Order: sequence, then structure tokens, then C-alpha cells
Amino acid sequence: MKNKSLVSINDYSKEEQLSILDLAREFEKNPVQDILKDNVIASLFFEPSTRTRLSFESAVNRLGGKIVGFSEASNTSVKKGESLRDTILTVANYSDLIVMRNPVEGSARFASEISPVPIINAGDGANQHPTQTLLDLYSIRKTQGTLDNLHVAMVGDLKYGRTIHSLVIALCNYNTTFHLVSPVELKLPSSVKMHIKEKKLAYHQYTEVEDVIPHADVLYMTRIQRERFSDPLEYERIKNSYNLEYEMIKKTKDNFRVLHPLPRVNEINIDVDKSPKAYYFEQALNGVFVRQALISSILGLK
Repeated sequence: MKNKSLVSINDYSKEEQLSILDLAREFEKNPVQDILKDNVIASLFFEPSTRTRLSFESAVNRLGGKIVGFSEASNTSVKKGESLRDTILTVANYSDLIVMRNPVEGSARFASEISPVPIINAGDGANQHPTQTLLDLYSIRKTQGTLDNLHVAMVGDLKYGRTIHSLVIALCNYNTTFHLVSPVELKLPSSVKMHIKEKKLAYHQYTEVEDVIPHADVLYMTRIQRERFSDPLEYERIKNSYNLEYEMIKKTKDNFRVLHPLPRVNEINIDVDKSPKAYYFEQALNGVFVRQALISSILGLK
């Protein structure tokens, strides 16, 4: 995987994804090392981020590397009209690897095609979020002991949710049964559902989250994303479609876990936090180890 960009989860084979997860397990045991002391990582976030940006920075800092970049485009020459092409070609001069989030779908692929250094896609619009997928796979395997033959329920914004799109594609490698819960307006796009059909896997569609909880090993909640709606009235109408409460998960399977890529708004009540089956904050921590593994693999250091 040396010098190999990660734009789509499909860029890495199943075997390559598993090697990242195995390496992440080693970093979890020993997260503070000095293997990046001679490397500079560029962090270009054209769109707001908390967990993804900070977990990348934490991953690099714990490995002794250096971070350059920005957390909002308004503080850069983009505000003056600089093109994405020129930004990437310039920043590549200063760094060994570029982590980029951009609201435009396809921007990360474009960057990877012109950049002389590897690109990691930290989210491109409503398209994909492959590093989130890797940490989700890590979290699922850690809590379930396997990635194979699981019932995974995905709830919320399945249409615009880039974390959902990438995770569905990745889980198609593991004989997953999908339970898809969303308002009718936010159903999983046909282009993503195609991957499930090509693998001849089972999937079921619902509008009520209560219908899937008894069947699920993993309940993957997502927020209804205000920023993806061009019509504010449509967002207001469906923003409160789901609210998971503690009582709803008390009688679930012993291995049942609630995941969420965060941030949450009101789709998971804070009373769920007290449940041992709530795993979303541990999931966020897992992102540090997975991103340590990914960066060190791409730079050929592990």
C-alpha cells in the first residue's frame, strides 16, 4: 500500500483493509511511537470537522509527525479564488501526504490524480468517507469478534450519508444482512444498493427503527444532515424522524452495539449513553489507531 491514495473504500482490497485493521490493533496496544518524526502531513479541511480532523492530528502527533494545513477554507487563498488544482500542487511541495475533506463530490479523486504525494479522502460531499469506514469495520470486528455473517441495521440519512455509502460497500465483502431504515425521501441510492445486489446479499427496507432492533447485531445510527438539503422546509419536516432511547435497546442481543459516526443531534437520546451497548465514543477513539495504521502503511513505515 506504499504511496497508494485512499479515495474510495474500493481503492483497497478486502485483504488490504484487513491488514490496516490488524495494524490498528497493534497501534491500540502501543499508540505512542516515533515513526513519523521525519514526516510532514498536510491536513486540508475545506469543510468543518471535529472528530475526523482531530483524530488525524492526534494520530500524527502520537507518532511524532508534524501537521500543516487549515481547518476552514476561508482562511486560505481559496478565498482569493485559488483553484483546488493549484492548492494541491502547492501543498504537495510542503508535505509527504495530504489528508483532505472537501464538500464537492469527486474532489478527492481529482486531487489524487494530480498530486505527486498520496491523498487520503476525509470526506467528499455526500460521496464517500473511507477512513470512517475503516474505523467502523475495526469497531464492528472488535465488538462482534468477526465481520462475517452479521445483521447490520443502518438508520437515518441513507441518501446523503457518505459514511453509510462507504460502509455498505465494505460490508458487502462479509456476507452481511442489511436492514435499511430511513424516511422514504432518504433511502439508500440505487448506485450503492447495486453493490448489495451484485453480491446477492439480503437487504430489507424499513421506515421505523423499532422494526429492526430485535434483528440487529449492530445498529448504525446517523443524523439527518441539514447541510445536504437545498430545501430547508424538507429538512425541518424530516429532521426528527428517529430518536433512539434507552428503553428501546434494553432487551436486545447480548452482542448488540450502537454505533454512530457523530456528531449526533437528537437521533440518540443521551440516556442511551449509560448503556454498555452504546459504543459510539469508543468508536471515535478507534479512529486514532486506524488512521495511525493507514498513514504509516501509505508512507511505507509499517
